[in-house]
Amino acid sequence: MKIGLQIPSFSWPGGDAVIGARLADAAERADELGFASLWVMDHFFQIGGVGEVDEPMLESYSALSFMAAHTRRARLGAMVTGVVYRHPGILVKTVTSLDVLSGGRAYLGIGAAWNERESNGLGVPFPSLKERYERLEETIEIALQMWSGKAAPFEGRHFHLAETLCRPLPLSKPHPPILIGGSGERKTLRLVAQYADACNLVGRAGEDTLRHKLDVLKRHCDALGRSYEEIEKTVLDTVDLSEGSISARQVVEKCRGLARLGFQQAIFNLHGGPGPDQIELLGREVIPEVAG
Repeated sequence: MKIGLQIPSFSWPGGDAVIGARLADAAERADELGFASLWVMDHFFQIGGVGEVDEPMLESYSALSFMAAHTRRARLGAMVTGVVYRHPGILVKTVTSLDVLSGGRAYLGIGAAWNERESNGLGVPFPSLKERYERLEETIEIALQMWSGKAAPFEGRHFHLAETLCRPLPLSKPHPPILIGGSGERKTLRLVAQYADACNLVGRAGEDTLRHKLDVLKRHCDALGRSYEEIEKTVLDTVDLSEGSISARQVVEKCRGLARLGFQQAIFNLHGGPGPDQIELLGREVIPEVAG
């Protein structure tokens, strides 16, 4: 099993002036310790459960590009890009640029978006859930067409591109892995089965629910004639490795349980932020133990 790190908060001691240095240090440290991937959320306002709405929040692809310059090995992605925030053609160019400049290390993490408050706050249209799913599917189709090297028109219900020219092409082959986040059984997991290279489920749902969601995904794969095994199964969870909380050994056991369910990558938020001590514990005591 691989271990990834998500950084969902930039509220660090020292205020806004230290965000760049702290983010660079966390990314460099995690990269050197063997984390397989580094992630930020794609939000413009902080979300409930992580912090207050007016806490610092970086634009995701600016942050990922900054992190790319401070790392050499870890893959980089947004967990997950809200489909309504950027026009599909511009999003694909953005992810392609990240992939090229990072040496082929980008994910396209994407989902239907849910945060209506930040969309309204910044003047971004927020259509119905049905339309957001339609836009999600078309966006993935556009990405695949642009990354195929085919510069041709795309005519969808919501998007119309006269020329899907994408130069340079990504360094990742055949393209940056497409990760779809979410656990909706009728639409999201069907889109995973049809298009995605990876899925992401939320660990706090518990093992029974996670097992059920993977079973649903497998049924969609069977119905579409897609190999279930070729989809990377990832899970997002939070751990607290500060003194007196969960131990590194307990995290290893958690990972073993997830591996038994069929997950290949556990992506962790660190309670209280990605401090150097917690990153070091994960890197030195968890990653080597779960690598096999």
